[in-house]
Amino acid sequence: MRVEIWSDIACPWCYIGKARFEKGLAAFAHRDEVEVVHRSFELDPGRAKGDTAPVIDMLAKKYGRTREEARAMEEHVASNARAEGLEYRTEGRDHGSTFDIHRLLHLARAHGRQDALLDLAYRANFAEERSVFDPGVLARLGEEAGLPEDEVRRVLADEDAYAEDVRADEREAAGLGATGVPFFVLDRRYGVSGGQPAEVFTQALERAWQGRAIQPAGAGAAACDVDGTCEV
Repeated sequence: MRVEIWSDIACPWCYIGKARFEKGLAAFAHRDEVEVVHRSFELDPGRAKGDTAPVIDMLAKKYGRTREEARAMEEHVASNARAEGLEYRTEGRDHGSTFDIHRLLHLARAHGRQDALLDLAYRANFAEERSVFDPGVLARLGEEAGLPEDEVRRVLADEDAYAEDVRADEREAAGLGATGVPFFVLDRRYGVSGGQPAEVFTQALERAWQGRAIQPAGAGAAACDVDGTCEV
């Protein structure tokens, strides 16, 4: 059975949702027969490369809040992340274009290192003082994930490399009706939207395994919408 996960590295609920999905998968009896594929979904596709801003400032502007209120919003998300055993910094993080990260994730998939790179990128973005929007940092993450250094640097230098793969993923997400992430599709039979509790993922895997028709599962879970708005 194949599970496809549309997500964006800038989405905190994708970071949390991945951890919850993995816990749900661990409780699934047929977990060793599940292939997981990560697909691209940019929350801010129009953002120019190099246009970065502190996350707190971005949240304050987007939601029309004070910096103190924006910090409180981040703390709420952080508490959910920490409950899953994830580190989460509420200060010192940047927000920017994730297009290059998605392109590099497609290279990683070709080498069977996609999940490793995604974990490293999430950790760098949410838990460490490393900006994933810095090309040098992104190159090092690719190498840490086990990708050939020359291929990493070639892809990052060529803006067309894997660009169509990213766009194809995004078109497919739109065709499936995805308006936010994380968005999970289980064997094209069952859909789960948002960072659901682990037990919801286990139940969805069991239903998909049984071959039931695709239908929405666990409506109302926190997610980030196509316009970049994340539930807090």
